[in-house]
Formats: sequence, structure tokens, C-alpha cells
Amino acid sequence: MKLVFAGTPEVAVPALDALIASDRHEVAAVVTRPDAPAGRGRRLVASPVAERAEESGIEVLKPARPRDEDFLARLREIAPDCCPVVAYGALLPKTALEVPAHGWVNLHFSLLPAWRGAAPVQHAVMAGDEVTGASTFLIEEGLDSGPVYGVLTEEVRPTDTSGDLLTRLAFAGAGLLVATMDGIEDGTLHAVPQPADGITLAPKINVEDAQVQWSAPALRVDRVVRGCTPAPGAWTLFRGERLKLIQAVPVLDRTDLAPGELSVAKNNVYVGTGSHAIELLWVQPQGKKPMRAADWARGVRIVAGELVGI
Repeated sequence: MKLVFAGTPEVAVPALDALIASDRHEVAAVVTRPDAPAGRGRRLVASPVAERAEESGIEVLKPARPRDEDFLARLREIAPDCCPVVAYGALLPKTALEVPAHGWVNLHFSLLPAWRGAAPVQHAVMAGDEVTGASTFLIEEGLDSGPVYGVLTEEVRPTDTSGDLLTRLAFAGAGLLVATMDGIEDGTLHAVPQPADGITLAPKINVEDAQVQWSAPALRVDRVVRGCTPAPGAWTLFRGERLKLIQAVPVLDRTDLAPGELSVAKNNVYVGTGSHAIELLWVQPQGKKPMRAADWARGVRIVAGELVGI
């Protein structure tokens, strides 16, 4: 089939690579978000998907809005059979959805109808799900509500960050997306409506959501830290400044600390929660690079009984 691939961040690149490598399909063009400012100089930088497409000699379309008439006209000229999508980052209007004969097929990183929305992997980790996965579905005008073509499952490991899990799903999901394109072309794969039960929502995790509440149980704190790593980054306050928590682990045999209370040993930094303590392994003070928590603690000279979170 002739395809127009839509995607923007690094997590979409494995799927684009898999489609380019397929001997059954032609990626005629790529749709991605416009170049965005990045780095200290805030210079405009192309998305990872745009960079990979340009390396492969594929036409790149960067509409400010997918409803722009110039973009829609070019899409009609290309006349794709199907438009596979991975983390494109913009809502597609009906006028765009109607162009390809087989519609727009999204690779979504959850087992739909669970975790519909922008941050399914983060929510799965933060909720303590033991199994998640990926789904391919036909995009409709609703939020991730279209009928499903295929699914795969993936175990959520006890130490997974959302970044770890998303990386595995991106590569496994690339194969699922190619298989879905194959089945659509063959006519052997038909989308099945999502069940009405089991719908959960996964809105974008913002910075406020990532603030650790030390009165919560250690298990909840651990999930927030892992779920918000690498983005937006779990954090707390220390002496009025933001301290990012990069890696931490529950310490089940220590219950002597009050919520938010710090305790420092030679090479260990502990914080009390609503249940057991948490050991901080890696942190990032405001305006500084990531460092081992023990090195941070030595540098700031923590006073006995001092608290984080205030």
C-alpha cells in the first residue's frame, strides 16, 4: 500500500523504520509537527520523525494545523491508501480522516479501552498495572475510541520507568503496526469495536501532577517517581527549591521516619513516607546536573530531622 506516516517524537521512529523496511508498503510522505525551539539558544529543531524521513529521502509535511487547506490538498495529491500514526500530537479533522481509502490507523501504547489519551504508559506505571500493551485502531473523531485491529501485551516490570516501558512498546509496536498494514492490504484483518466497559483515561501528566506527596504510602511514591521518569520528572521541594527525583526505591524494613523526614547515612539517603521509607538514589537539584543522592546530601549538609516537601 501507499502510506503517509504521521508521527513526531523519538518513540515514533521505530515504527517509521519498520514501515520503510517493509517490502510490501511504500512510505510516500511523512506528516509531523512543525519545527520547535530547543536548547539554550531556542533554535528551531526538526522532530525526530522529520529527521529520519529526510535521511531516507521521504517528503516531509509540517502543517501548522492538519486542517490547513494546503496540507489537505497535498495529501489528496499523494492519495495514500492508509495513514499509520504514532504519537503525531495533533487532532485530525474529518476532512483529513476521509482522504485515505483505509483511513488513519493509530498505534496506541495501551490495551484499549484502557488508558485512552496522551500519556497511557505513564498512567499504567503510576497505577501499578502489572500488564499493559499496545493497540492498533482506526481513528475516529472521538478520543482513542475507534475499532481495534490488533493488540500485543507487555509486562510492566517492578523497576520500570515510563521511559523503559515506552521504549519496549515502541519496538514491539512497530511490528504490530506493520502486521496491521499487511492485514488491511490483504483484507484478512477487520477492526473490532472497543468494549463499552473498562474505559480509563490517561490525560497528559503535567508538572503539578509530578510533585511527590510524602504522606502517601511508599509504594505510591515509588510509582510516581517511575511513572514521571523521564518526563515531566518527579520532584519535591528542599529548602524552598525544586529537587527532581530521578531514581528511588522503597525500603520495606524502615518505618521510623515521619513523612518527608530525611535521614542520611554515609552512602544512603532516606525519606519517610506514609508507610515505609524511600531511599533516594539519584536526584537533580534546581539548576544543576543529575547526581547521586549521597553526593547531594553531603554537599547540602542536611540537618537531622530536616524535611523535604516544604
